[in-house]
Amino acid sequence: MFAGVRKVWERFLTATRAQGGQRSADGAPPGGEQRAGGRRGHNLFEAAAVYVSACAEHDEERIEEAAGWVSPEALSFGINELACRAVVALARERDESPQTVARALLGLPAA
Repeated sequence: MFAGVRKVWERFLTATRAQGGQRSADGAPPGGEQRAGGRRGHNLFEAAAVYVSACAEHDEERIEEAAGWVSPEALSFGINELACRAVVALARERDESPQTVARALLGLPAA
């Protein structure tokens, strides 16, 4: 399962890096939705990052703000993606399996 997640993540990173410097005619990053007044809307990954970091810091105001940026389903998906990516990154850093890292983060005994 994690090999598949890693492949998808690597393809996503490759695509993101390839588009990284590109901007549309109005200066917005590719794929960014425009709000009234020319401001770019928030995407689900941005919402997930703010939501999770606000939860870690017990910042209720930012939690509510981020939760309002996208639908609950999109936020849930973004949080799941963030968790998967974090576990994979920590596993690589620690030279351990993603399962071992996930269980350790949750305080569970080794399987």
